[in-house]
Amino acid sequence: MDWELTEDAAFMALADAFQESGEASAMEFLAGGEGDFHFQDLAQNAAGEGIDLTEGSAMEEFQQQVIDALEMLCGD
Repeated sequence: MDWELTEDAAFMALADAFQESGEASAMEFLAGGEGDFHFQDLAQNAAGEGIDLTEGSAMEEFQQQVIDALEMLCGD
């Protein structure tokens, strides 16, 4: 993937919201209201960059990349 998701404004907003939430698990945060909202923005931006997330496996892989990036960036 040529697009670097961690440099996207929606990812930065997602990471900020995750840090502010106090939630320990990125997966749990993404499943909730504000996390889901920011994730949807990020997924739309990814689609705008030409990343096809229409298949379930592609969306699962993308979600795991987001979780991994959040945990690496925001981990203690």
